Amino acid sequence: MTRRYELTDQEWEQIASLLPPEKTNKPGRPPKDNRLMVNAMVWITRSGAPWRDLPERYGPWKTVYSRFRKWIGDGILDNIFRVLCLEAELGGTVPGCLHRPGPPAQCWCKKRGPPNGIGHSRGGASTKIHAVVDAYGYPVYLMLSEGQRNDVNFAIPMLEQIDIGGSQVVADRGYDSTKLLDYIYGRGGEPTVPSRNGAKFERRCDWQLYKERHLVEKFFLKLKAFRRIATRYDKLPFTYIGFLCIASILIWLK
Repeated sequence: MTRRYELTDQEWEQIASLLPPEKTNKPGRPPKDNRLMVNAMVWITRSGAPWRDLPERYGPWKTVYSRFRKWIGDGILDNIFRVLCLEAELGGTVPGCLHRPGPPAQCWCKKRGPPNGIGHSRGGASTKIHAVVDAYGYPVYLMLSEGQRNDVNFAIPMLEQIDIGGSQVVADRGYDSTKLLDYIYGRGGEPTVPSRNGAKFERRCDWQLYKERHLVEKFFLKLKAFRRIATRYDKLPFTYIGFLCIASILIWLK
C-alpha cells in the first residue's frame, strides 16, 4: 500500500533506472534502499518538516540528508529532471517568476551583500524562482535569484539552455525588452510579449495566444503544494534547488 507523500509503483518505475546502483563492492554497511530514500526526500519536500522530524520508518534522518546532499552534488536529481524534460513540447515556451519568503534577514545581513539567492523585497527577505514551462505547463528550466531582482534579467540566461527555434515564447509585460525580443527572433522563436504601459509604440500582440501564460502560473500554484518550497527554510541555495528539482520531477511524473 502506498503511503501519503510516497511514489506509486508506476512513478517509481519511471525513475528507478536513473538512480545509482544500490549494491556496490565497497566494504562497510550496505546502503539504504533507493526507493526508501526517495520516498523520504519526497516526504520532506511535501510536508515541509525539519529533517529531524522525518518518520522512523525511513531510517535515521542523517542518512537521508547525506544521500540528499550526495545526489545533489553528483547531479543525480538534476539528471532525472533533464531526462524527463526530453519529453517536453516546446511549441509554446512560457517564462515567469514566483516570490518565496526566505529565512530571516539577520541570517545574512552582517555579510557583504545578500548571498545564497536571498534578497530584500517589499515583504522582507525573499527568494525569486524563475521558471520556463513547455506547451503543457511542465517545467523545463529553473533558476533562483534575490527577491528584488528584475525578472527580465534572467530571461536570456534561461532561454540559452533551451532550443526555442520555431517556438512561441509567451511572457508578461515585465519581459518587454528590446534586447530580449531581438534574442528570441535571433534564435528562431516568436515572442508574444505585450508592450509595457505607457510605451511610445505599442506592439501588436496575439491576445488569444497570450492567454497561454496561465501555464506558468499554474506551475507555480503546483509548487506551492510543496511546503518545503512554499516557504524557503534552506539557507544554502543548492539544497533549496534540490527540493525544487524533486518537486519538478514529481510534477512530471503525475
